[in-house]
Amino acid sequence: MKEIADLCGIKKNLTTHTGRHTFSTVVALANNVSLENVAKMLGHTNTKMTQRYAKVLDQSILRDMQNVRENFSTKTT
Repeated sequence: MKEIADLCGIKKNLTTHTGRHTFSTVVALANNVSLENVAKMLGHTNTKMTQRYAKVLDQSILRDMQNVRENFSTKTT
């Protein structure tokens, strides 16, 4: 992680912990990977541990609510 930070000109101290957070939030959850699958990818035995790593993204909430709205509008027409 430190070599990657150096190559990218990132001054922050990157750790494997930072990498796990970034992967779970930015890569996996932001691309509709389920929490259960992220847990498996991280080697967690249950999703409770994964929830510590995985922050819910505002864009994910917006996308999910747009899906709800679309589902309601197609069912009423």
